This record gives sequence, structure tokens and C-alpha cells, in this order.
Amino acid sequence: MLNREWMINLLRAMYKIRYFEERVEANYYFGPAGLITGGVHLYIGQEAVAVGACAALKKSDYIVSSHRGHGHCIAKGGDVRRMMAELMGKETGYSKGRGGSMHLFNTEIGLLGGNGIVGGGIPIAMGAAFSAKYRESGQVAVSFFGDGAANQGTFHESLNMASLWKLPVVYICENNFYAASTPTSKALSLENVSDRACAYGIPGLTVDGMDVLKVHEATSEAVARARAGEGPTLIECRTYRYKDHCMISHWPRSPDEQEKWRKRDPILLFEGKLLEDGLITPSELEKMRLEVKREIDEAETFAKESPFPSIESVKEATPLPQEHKKFESMAMEERDTREVTYANALNEALREEMERDETVFLIGEDLSGLLVTKGLLKKFGNKRVRETPVSESAIIGCALGAAITGLRPVAEIMYFDFITTAMDQVANQVAKISLMSGGQARPHMVIRTMGGAGTREAAHHSQNLEAWFVHTPGLRVVTPSTAYDAKGLLKSSIRGDSPVLFIEHRLLYSIKERIPKGEFLVPLGEAAVRREGEDITIVATSFMVHKALKAAEELSPGISVEVIDPRTLVPLDIEKIIGSVRKTGRLLVVHEACTRGGIGAEMVRQVVEKAFDYLDCPPLVLGGANTPMPYSPPLEDACLPQQEDILQMVKDMV
Repeated sequence: MLNREWMINLLRAMYKIRYFEERVEANYYFGPAGLITGGVHLYIGQEAVAVGACAALKKSDYIVSSHRGHGHCIAKGGDVRRMMAELMGKETGYSKGRGGSMHLFNTEIGLLGGNGIVGGGIPIAMGAAFSAKYRESGQVAVSFFGDGAANQGTFHESLNMASLWKLPVVYICENNFYAASTPTSKALSLENVSDRACAYGIPGLTVDGMDVLKVHEATSEAVARARAGEGPTLIECRTYRYKDHCMISHWPRSPDEQEKWRKRDPILLFEGKLLEDGLITPSELEKMRLEVKREIDEAETFAKESPFPSIESVKEATPLPQEHKKFESMAMEERDTREVTYANALNEALREEMERDETVFLIGEDLSGLLVTKGLLKKFGNKRVRETPVSESAIIGCALGAAITGLRPVAEIMYFDFITTAMDQVANQVAKISLMSGGQARPHMVIRTMGGAGTREAAHHSQNLEAWFVHTPGLRVVTPSTAYDAKGLLKSSIRGDSPVLFIEHRLLYSIKERIPKGEFLVPLGEAAVRREGEDITIVATSFMVHKALKAAEELSPGISVEVIDPRTLVPLDIEKIIGSVRKTGRLLVVHEACTRGGIGAEMVRQVVEKAFDYLDCPPLVLGGANTPMPYSPPLEDACLPQQEDILQMVKDMV
């Protein structure tokens, strides 16, 4: 109902955005002396979009913002005091000073974050909508993004998937006609962003983004459609930012162009309508302006007086999960056991966790036809086992959005190589969202993928990329080498509070092992001593564990080899490795990935730092060749560490 009080509240929200942004600009200085510094993107001129759209939403509905997100947060009901504190990097900010201007989070009002990556939030909004539909909560998600993001692959992947599944999501493109300094005339193949909606079978419309009531009307219709189960809508709001792209950029625009748009200032237009319709008087307008300015004054004072975060609080994005129970170390024969393959052990873990917890679901390509997920679609149905288009970024983004809104997804990337097409979602979104949100968003999710070489699939299907993700703070990296660990570690990963990259070597799937019947978990961060020895320590990962054990057996009894399997690379049980090196005095790390910048180099670094005096010779790393993987069988074999290579290196070192 467009009543007087409701319309006046719209204007108040627009004032609040405008005055907040003007105060941010006044406090900005690029450099260490600034109260507000770094990348700050002002929303001045676009107020009608955020206010009109958010007025169509419930408090429980979700929004995912962009790097220009202050207006979205205020329009959704954000506290300007905590916002200002966040921009000043203070402990009282929404993310405790960890996120700053581009990464505002407020899960209490459904704001699932701003995003410093153009288009990075679009799949996350889709995931939140997926979660809402999965939980039958009746919630809707809105994704705000600029015209530049409409050219990103995440835009197209997400709209296609959301349309396919009829998800309750509304996509709002704030077309201010410039992506940084690039005009839409040089970037868009169509006149309207909304014209792209027809490719995905969803409604698309272009509205006047300077008219708050027209934005509200369009959004209300789209939200109603989403709640009714009819799927997404793409709304293009044509608007204009009066300031530069960000506070540190200065790209000149035509004075005539700017004057044209300033004559259509959304606040002036709406003030004029309220005055013309007799809904407010000039004195009431002035009183409202003064009230809002006092609120911004108080926010500025609050932020300036708030403390900075303590230096001691700088930790990893998320703590290690504490709830994992360890399987008792009784002799295996004391429990009922049965022989299973590595692949079947993983399948059991997924089935058991899905039976135990209805929030666990699988998402990925071809799940019904893959060995590890065989039979799960038939047992749990399409709701719990969601087969997707070939859209890796959308898969990971959907899983992330679902994870931070109450579900526990297990996302599958078919080959480790393919994770490169979703690198932003993994490294910039999944890994960083807990820290950027100040702990508000906890991505309880697992990304399963198959890595490794040895099956003659050449350079695009044979990579070991774990070092990239070991180098990415915020992720756990798991590399089980046995069926027992595959099951126990996967179950622990699904139950944990941290995002886990779970890497399965393709040559392990058929290896059989006796494992216990019944429930057991394997904790992350505890290495396993696969063989005890006195003369040299071999730390081997994944499939290399089996080659190392065979080499150790062949070297016995002349050379006594201790073989350690880290099982998880993050967290790494470096203390167990150091304890072994103190005993043997020698260290050889064996992994399949190329040696340059690999996990072996990191292990050697830590051992040298903490146990240098115990080393009797330089620690070495045996890894794959520093070359893309060739196809020809003899060439592939030559690029991978073989049992004979391990034997020779051990003999040379001992």
C-alpha cells in the first residue's frame, strides 16, 4: 500500500544513503593517515534502486551486493554506526574491520555480503535462493550488480541454472552506463542488459532507475513471481553515479552528460512528487533532513571513538573444527571389518552423512553416472542430489550461497583441472567469506574433486594443483590415500565448520582395503605413520604413499624407512613429521605435483626452521617434472615419480 508514511520512509532512506556517502567522502584520504581509505565506491545518484528494491522485500529475504554496496546495506535496514565503523576498520564494524567498504555483511538483515570481484556475488545469490527453495522457507534472494558484471561468465551461468531450477531469485542490474571507465556502448552487444533474459526463458525488463516507485513496482512483481515458484526475473535499472568509479580514480565524463542526469536526481524527483501530491511540506522535509544528518553525525562519532581490532586477533579465517571424534586405535581385527574399494568408501560416507543430516546435499555434473556417487540419486532424489549444467563457477557459488544460509553442500568438480574455471569462487569467495564477514558467514561445505595422472589423459585432465590451495588461507586441503581415511576424513569434512577441498587421486578408486563396520571419523590435522623406520623419513602424499611403501619394503632390511602420510595438507601435522626427522636425521618428500612451488617445498621449509640441527643431510623433494603432462605413455611415466626414483634417492641420501 503506497501510503503517506511508507512513501516518506522511502525518502528518509534515500536521504540516509546520500548523507552517509557524503560523510564517507569527507573522511576519505588515500593513505595510512586516512580515517577511511582503500577502495571505496560511492552510491550517490543510485539511491532509488536500493531503496525501491529493498522496500519490496521482507527482513528475512536475502540480498547479495557488489563493491558499490553501502546503499544496499542501508536500504535493507543496516545500522549506519556499524557501517561507518567498518569503513574505518574498527572492531565495532559489521565485520570487525576485516571486510571494509566492499565487503559489508549483515546476516541479521539478510545481507550476504558485498563483493570486490565484479560478478562474484551473482552465483552466491543463486545459492541462497536454492537454499530457500530447498528449506521451503518462502524467502527470496536479490542479486545487485552493475552493467560490467553482466558480461561475466558468472552472470550467464547463474541465470541459466536459476531459470532451469526455477529458483526464487531476482537479478537487479544497476546500469550506470560505465564499468569503471568503460562505457556500455563499448561493452554491451545489445542495447539493453534486460534483453539477455530471453536467452534463459525468464522475464526481463528495463526501468527508470532514478524513479524509486518504478523500481519498487518492478521488484515487487518479480519478488511475487519468485515466491510463487515461477523462477527468476532480470531487472535492468538505468541509473547514474554522480561520483567517480571509486575514490582513487578520476575518469572524466562529459559535463553535459552529468548535468543531464543531475536534473533527474532521484531524491529531487521524489521530493517533488511528495510535495506535489501534498504528502509532505517543505518544513517537514527540512526537519527530516536534519534528523538524518544527526544520525550520520552520531555514526561518525561512534566510529571514530571505537577501538581498532587487537593485533592478536589476526588469525586464520576460521578455527579448526573441534567436534571431530577420533576412531579408537584398537587393532583392526578387534572390530568387524569388510573389504571395500576407496570409491565405495567415499560412497558410504556420502550416503551415511545424507541419512544423518537432511541439510547435506550433493551438487555437480553427471552425479548419476560417476563411480563415487553411484546410486545416490536413486536413493535421495533430485532435491538432495542435484545434477547441474557444465558450469563450475555456478556450482561452487551455489554451494557457497547454500552453505552460508543453513545447508551443508558437497560440491563436485569432476576433474581437478576444471577447478581453474571456478578459481574466483573457490579462492576469492569460499576461502575469504568467513574472514570478510567477521565470522557471520560460515561456509560449511566440501568441494570434492579428482586429481592426479597415470591414465594417459594429457595436460587438461592430469594435474595436481593442491599447492595453489595450500597457499590460499581459509581452506582446508585433504588428500586421503586409503579407503579408511577417505571415508573417515570425508565424514569429518562434511560435519566441520570450515570449507574443505577434498582431493581424490584417480588411481586410488579401485584399491581395496578392510575397514571397520559402523561409525568412525578421522580428524583433520593428524598424520599417519604408515611404516616405522630409523634411517630416513619419507613423507608421501596421496597415491605416492603406496609407491613409497613398496620402495620401503624393497629397501628393507638394509635401510630402515619411516613412511608418513600427512592425510591433510591444511592443517598439516608438522609436529609428527619433525618428530620422525629428529629420529632418522633425513627427510625425503614425495608428491606427484611438480616440485616447483609444491607442498614438498613448504614441508622442507618448516622442517629446516624447526629441526635443522637434527638433519644429517639436505632434505630433498621428489616430485613430478616441471612441465605440462604429455599424453604418450612413456613420456607421462617419465614425468611422474616412480618407485625406482624413490629407491635411488633414498640410497643416495643414506
